[in-house]
Amino acid sequence: MDTVELPVVVGVDGSDAASDALDWAAELAGRRGLPLRVVHASLWERYEGYIPGTSADRPAERLHSEAVLATAAERAGRRVPALKVMTDLAADDAVTALLRAGQSAEALVVGSRGRGEFASMLLGSVGLGIAARALCPVVVVRGRPENVRGGMNRVAVGIAERERPGDQEPAPPSAAVAFALREARLRGGELEAVHAWRCAGPEDHGAREERGRREERRGREDHGGREEHGAHEGQGAREAHTRRAAELLDETLGGASAAGLPPVPVAHRPVEGSARKALLDASAHADLLVVGARRRQGHFGMQLGLVNHAVLHHARCPVAVVPVS
Repeated sequence: MDTVELPVVVGVDGSDAASDALDWAAELAGRRGLPLRVVHASLWERYEGYIPGTSADRPAERLHSEAVLATAAERAGRRVPALKVMTDLAADDAVTALLRAGQSAEALVVGSRGRGEFASMLLGSVGLGIAARALCPVVVVRGRPENVRGGMNRVAVGIAERERPGDQEPAPPSAAVAFALREARLRGGELEAVHAWRCAGPEDHGAREERGRREERRGREDHGGREEHGAHEGQGAREAHTRRAAELLDETLGGASAAGLPPVPVAHRPVEGSARKALLDASAHADLLVVGARRRQGHFGMQLGLVNHAVLHHARCPVAVVPVS
């Protein structure tokens, strides 16, 4: 049976940011040997007040939308000459149209801003809503021009504590790791795997580790000598966290190698500190930052988390949010 070829989907609105997203999506589709589907939601224009919303103006609205799509298709064809490009004019709001397109997509690509300051807020919210709800990977094209153009030769991926396998056999790579590995391999670049940890204080990877640390501290206090041995124990805890982070990275990426993927140069980076800061620092020297996002069945709200919110707003390179069920 033939494998269904899913396209890369990109949303366009005629803005400069959408053009950057279109270029990025065309190159992604070209690397993966997939077609590109360009989607324009006609209600974007009405939200922005770009075209009056009276019935007499509907033909002009449609002509404008068709021109946006035609210009985008021509640009994508110039960017990747052998690329198969399809266009879709959706008479719907942007989030609904792109989420629907994402149900049968390899990935969804959107820009971080729209046309004008008000549009920037609106389309920024649209991009955030798509990243929080889509069932396929979503790439928000943002950051510095040199990062967007792919001049760093590196893909960074965040490794969360919960991805650690519970048995001795190498676990299959998470969806986020698999996406990052494939991009690094197709780009001919390096993969940087980032895992942040802390000895004390709020923990980005969940309350479970914080509870464990509290119990550990309580146990030390019960046995006395806390003042005398605090420095020694703190150093021991730091060394234990460092070893644990290194083991986590080895196990996670070892599982990816066991899955039969071609070898990719990998840099392991365990970092003491917050996940937010570690990932934002990694984004400065990456062409793409990949993070996972839990998708809970039956939950229809925003499903991103604080760290993913932060990188989507502040990363210095494009960000891929990969759903993890």
